[in-house]
Amino acid sequence: MASEEERVPPEKQQSPLSSSSSGPEDSQEASPRRTSATKITLKASLCHGGTLESDTRLVFLSSQPGTLNQAVKDVEALVNKEEDGSIHGTWLMAEVDHWNNEKERLVLITDNTLLIFKYDFVLLCCEQIQKIQLNYIDRIAHGSFTFPKRSLLKRDGDGVRIYWDRLREPSFTSRWNPFANDFPFTTFTHHPVRNIDTLAALCDIQTFSERLKTAAERAHVRKPIPGKANGVLVLQQPIHIEAYVGAMSFLGNQNKLGYCMARGNLGF
Repeated sequence: MASEEERVPPEKQQSPLSSSSSGPEDSQEASPRRTSATKITLKASLCHGGTLESDTRLVFLSSQPGTLNQAVKDVEALVNKEEDGSIHGTWLMAEVDHWNNEKERLVLITDNTLLIFKYDFVLLCCEQIQKIQLNYIDRIAHGSFTFPKRSLLKRDGDGVRIYWDRLREPSFTSRWNPFANDFPFTTFTHHPVRNIDTLAALCDIQTFSERLKTAAERAHVRKPIPGKANGVLVLQQPIHIEAYVGAMSFLGNQNKLGYCMARGNLGF
């Protein structure tokens, strides 16, 4: 495991202003070396604050008038123009982790990076940023989700998986650790609000994939990685999730716990 960390850039790096750990997605401190993917946890003081009106129905807060516009403005304001470059597009999608848990995400493509934001649509604040250097991305896979033959889980539909280190496979420990976040890939699927006409373009995974491929290829030309083949390989293949039981993901996905929603007087 130590040899792998020396050979490839570390996957996670936490901001020195990070708040204390509050869940499996919070990353630990890492070396400040240049990385292909970093994750930064932001302080709650960046929140705007706000109130949530009572609603007895299950409502995605990201689909409420004005909320999504404010969220997009907030995450775009966090883009470092010198480091990341210009913004090429913004999308609202669901990230699927290695244990099949869905998590609501805002995703931006810039000149140099793929930015994945964990945004709180209740308090209107960004909680975490993951940055992936585009010149490290080498594969983009499209396909339907599959599970091991003995798995009790299933997931309908399809998605896209983005790889940024083809030379490294997740370790055995990481595969079986539900809190592991050192995987050299990330997976997205459609957000449940994609059927709303006004949000269809923002949830379009196909357009996202095409824009990402173009931006990554340009980044490869501008900043080639020594010893690494340039270019992005686009694959049509099943997206495999190596999870077998996943009781927590089943309950969480059924109740949309990975999304900010209005549930009576509460928002999650």
